Amino acid sequence: MKKFLLIFLCFFALSSGFAQSSDFLLLKSGTNTKSQIRFYPGEQITYKSAKLGYYVTDVIKEFSSEYIYLSENIISPNDILEIDIQNKDRRNGSLKALNFLILGSGIMLLSVDAINSIYQQGELTIDREVGIIGGILVGTGIALLPVRYKTFKNQGRNKLQIIQMRMD
Repeated sequence: MKKFLLIFLCFFALSSGFAQSSDFLLLKSGTNTKSQIRFYPGEQITYKSAKLGYYVTDVIKEFSSEYIYLSENIISPNDILEIDIQNKDRRNGSLKALNFLILGSGIMLLSVDAINSIYQQGELTIDREVGIIGGILVGTGIALLPVRYKTFKNQGRNKLQIIQMRMD
């Protein structure tokens, strides 16, 4: 028992010695943790500020309690109107996979029926029912292409918070 306790204390001391503080910018929409996005120092951020009125891409250097220090700029979270989250939001990966699944299944259904008709009948024909189902799948896949989370607007329930986790 004493050996186990000694090993546990050594492991705890070593792991806490290597622990580092990590500050981050939290994009929070409501209380759901799945919709929270974090930006850490060293990451690239694309934002639209109230002063400029257009999107700027910059690299985050560090955070203070009131400002975000970027490689080319210093900005307050209150001055940020929108943040581009197309590549950062993990929900976009699920939507993209669903979109390609539906679109791919429609194309595959149509092509398999066409190849099968060429093999069996010697000419290219597609059955009416297969054409309708394949067309619906392809149309749904094309219609879902623009459905993705593009920007995070800093208004209403959406909040930008600077989280500082310092180990002093």
